[in-house]
Amino acid sequence: MQKTMRGSLRRILAAMGLLAVALTWVPMAQAAAADRAKAVDKVHTAAAGLKEIMNTPDKGIPRDLLRQAAAVAIFPGVIKAGFVIGGKYGRGVILRHDAASNRWSAPAFYSIGAGSVGWQIGAESTDLILVIRHQRGVDSLLRHEFTLGGDASVAAGPVGRRAEASTDVALKSEVLAYSRSRGLFAGISLEGAKINVLGDYNRAYYGRSLTARQILLGHAVAPPASARGLIEELVRYSR
Repeated sequence: MQKTMRGSLRRILAAMGLLAVALTWVPMAQAAAADRAKAVDKVHTAAAGLKEIMNTPDKGIPRDLLRQAAAVAIFPGVIKAGFVIGGKYGRGVILRHDAASNRWSAPAFYSIGAGSVGWQIGAESTDLILVIRHQRGVDSLLRHEFTLGGDASVAAGPVGRRAEASTDVALKSEVLAYSRSRGLFAGISLEGAKINVLGDYNRAYYGRSLTARQILLGHAVAPPASARGLIEELVRYSR
């Protein structure tokens, strides 16, 4: 009888252990699914933001620049707000470009953020696109943190159908910045803005831990189906 009771107790304890594991695993799985949904949505909004900027009559990013770009960063819905002391923050994706074959990598997730001090007031949501012109800029992005104006010079990019007419300091900059704004804001600059890898978003999107180098430079990471629309837009605009 004692053996029977001990056996029953062991089964009860084992069942309780399995129940505890299940109760822990379910919330974790739900959180992972929610994080992946956020990452997928960010990819889709990045594609929409790129399309809207490129479809602006005579005001889009010159395709010549996209053809020659080493990478493109797209930060949809960057929030800028302030009253004397302001700041901006947003999440987005970066894709590397092989200009010779016009192939684009899978997206790697990054954040952009900065604070600023000056006479400014208001709030604004901006779709921000950065054209990284040289491989040196891509190499800087593979570090944990990348500072615009520090690790690479940045300037407002020329707009229009072609870039040849704009031969000023902008085209000598390593990073060219473009934005599409909804709202009013004054007194903010990309100088000093920091771009950081979003490891949690990359892990949620790909289902495993990957470095930015593995995503942008590695050949083992295939673009997920949800990134197909964004890549197709980039291929179309960089022909």
